Amino acid sequence: MKAMIFAAGRGDRMRPLTDHTPKPLLAVGGKPLIVWQIERLAAAGVRDIVINHAWLGMQIEAALGDGSAWGVRLAYSAEGEALETAGGIVKALPLLHVGDGHSMFIAISGDVFCDYDYAVLRERAPAMAAQHTPGMHLVMVPNPPYHPHGDFVLDDAGVLRPDGAARLTFGNIGLYDTRLFAGIAPGTRLAMTPLYHRAIAEGRATGERFNGRWENVGTPAQLAALNAEVGSP
Repeated sequence: MKAMIFAAGRGDRMRPLTDHTPKPLLAVGGKPLIVWQIERLAAAGVRDIVINHAWLGMQIEAALGDGSAWGVRLAYSAEGEALETAGGIVKALPLLHVGDGHSMFIAISGDVFCDYDYAVLRERAPAMAAQHTPGMHLVMVPNPPYHPHGDFVLDDAGVLRPDGAARLTFGNIGLYDTRLFAGIAPGTRLAMTPLYHRAIAEGRATGERFNGRWENVGTPAQLAALNAEVGSP
């Protein structure tokens, strides 16, 4: 199966660091954030990875090349102007399909630092592919201090609900069916939020809680703190 890493954002909250460097190339422990993700995907047996980019995107291609340094194959979806998450997926769909029909793919944000095992999503993919209607599976994490109210509720059956007492935060890690994006014209600028809410309302969104290491690195202060913790190589 394939994976997509989102790397098209401008990273405004990370300025001035992102004025001249795309956010996914900012280093943690002497290694770009996006490389940590590539290595974890490779360790899980995911060898084909699509990376979308917009802001300073050619720096990303120059830094990562064809992916052979990590034993993977990288393909790039250049957007010019960022199309947001769903719009970026739609543009990259030709690169994400495997064979005929629909495909499952893992999608993650390039600015997430975590120790999640992506093999868990690979194992879920066949069952999702066999469903008659397209679904999604989201990795949920405990609410960070900057997002105390969370996003969705994960019930005891592993189904996501819009409301409830124990809300969790979406960890920007998911497994998706390409059929979710049918009918959206390439080039459309569209966030994933309406697709999440529609799938949850129709009972087609499952999830899991991940309690391991996870950080959405959004500001220079967060990056500095993470570097102090991880240390240099």
